[in-house]
Amino acid sequence: MDLVVSTKGLCKSYGKEHVVRDCSIGISAGSIYGLLGPNGAGKTTIFKMLSGLISPTEGHADIFKRNVVKARTEVQAKIGTMIDVPVFYEKLSAADNLTLHLAYMNKTADVHHALKLVGLTDTGKRPVSKFSLGMRQRLAIARAIVHKPKLLILDEPTNGLDPAGIRQMRELFVHLAKAEGMTILISSHILAEIQHTCDTICMINKGQILCEHTVDEIEKQHGGLEAYYMKVIGG
Repeated sequence: MDLVVSTKGLCKSYGKEHVVRDCSIGISAGSIYGLLGPNGAGKTTIFKMLSGLISPTEGHADIFKRNVVKARTEVQAKIGTMIDVPVFYEKLSAADNLTLHLAYMNKTADVHHALKLVGLTDTGKRPVSKFSLGMRQRLAIARAIVHKPKLLILDEPTNGLDPAGIRQMRELFVHLAKAEGMTILISSHILAEIQHTCDTICMINKGQILCEHTVDEIEKQHGGLEAYYMKVIGG
């Protein structure tokens, strides 16, 4: 199995607070891997370690068989991320924001195609400061995919989107994985979003990986995702 992401014993502590404990996962190429858990479970911290934004206290993470800490710049050039609240140049348009992002990464790409994929083709020169929360979320996704990364890391990507927008982004993620071979790691605390998007689901709580199953296994062996989530995570 060709693993794009591999972690072993990954831990993160701040003083005496253990945010992530012994995280060991493997994500195969072209799959959509869901990290599911309540708020504060440690999902964002794992994503920051995988993205090279913070270093682990213990353990290691490899992306494309390269250690994230030792080869941070090389790894970051191959991934697209959406982590935490997105920050933009508020006085600039969506297209200009993406153009500046590409310049910062020293890459070229079709900005307008990325905006079309996320449904922002009609924003023109409107500054981002005038965007709704949902539009800002779409722009953040466009920024993560504009350079066609091999790995996409998305932390709660559908926050602020209406039901139609959630469905549109879900279809986009599936398309990127199945048609373009992009590997996607996505987190959420929304069960339906994960169930309808992902191939494999990993449940996490209080910084610890509790279990990992394919969506089919959960449906056939555990009576559906909602019932299994309540059993594993608790009410």
